[in-house]
Amino acid sequence: MAVALASQLREGTKKAHTMAENTGFVSCFLKGVVDKASYRTLVADLYFVYSAMEEEFGKLRDHPVVGPVGFPELNRRDSLEQDLAFYFGSDWRSAVQPTPGAQQYVDRLHQVARECPELLVGHHYTRYIGDLSGGQILKNIAQKAMNLGEHDGLRFYEFDAIPDEKGFKANYRAVLDSLPIDQAMADRIVEEANQAFHLNMVMFQELEGNLIAAIGKVLFGFLTRRQRAGSTEAVAA
Repeated sequence: MAVALASQLREGTKKAHTMAENTGFVSCFLKGVVDKASYRTLVADLYFVYSAMEEEFGKLRDHPVVGPVGFPELNRRDSLEQDLAFYFGSDWRSAVQPTPGAQQYVDRLHQVARECPELLVGHHYTRYIGDLSGGQILKNIAQKAMNLGEHDGLRFYEFDAIPDEKGFKANYRAVLDSLPIDQAMADRIVEEANQAFHLNMVMFQELEGNLIAAIGKVLFGFLTRRQRAGSTEAVAA
């Protein structure tokens, strides 16, 4: 019997979503303070995460729960490769490696794919729908903060294969709600989505040292001392 997974994911991850937005790196980012060195490290980390995610979804395209969620229009690896070429040059593959937090995230994705593939749905929702929902806002912030061209180093935020974001997210929610899972599995997927937020927070926290070195402790403290309500939850799927 199908369960209302979409609303359970949205409601069940609100606290984790707000916590992630209140990490120092993200808090500064949302206020328009972006250090280019820290940011390109994040792009590299995301490349490894999405490569792992898309590798596993590719293997599981015929899986009754995982397969329907793996919309190819959402894939980010190719876009991230373009961004890495911009930030690191044509030889970027030899210049990047995952941070410990990113490697932990990658390892978790592969572990889940081996042991309980259904839980990948929680990771997929957390990353891709968050990217799609907040993409244009974050792109504009990054573009202004780093004085970039319209597309330079910003392909990650561009979903050219999804012209109707609202319609796509409605369809995505419908697919989530139609997955052949029971409530016990839905609970595990929500729990894993919260774990995905935690893994993202670890990556963000790793970037704070470089950011503090770039902007100084005083400014960092000023920008991060007040907790903020979740700003992107309202537009999430």
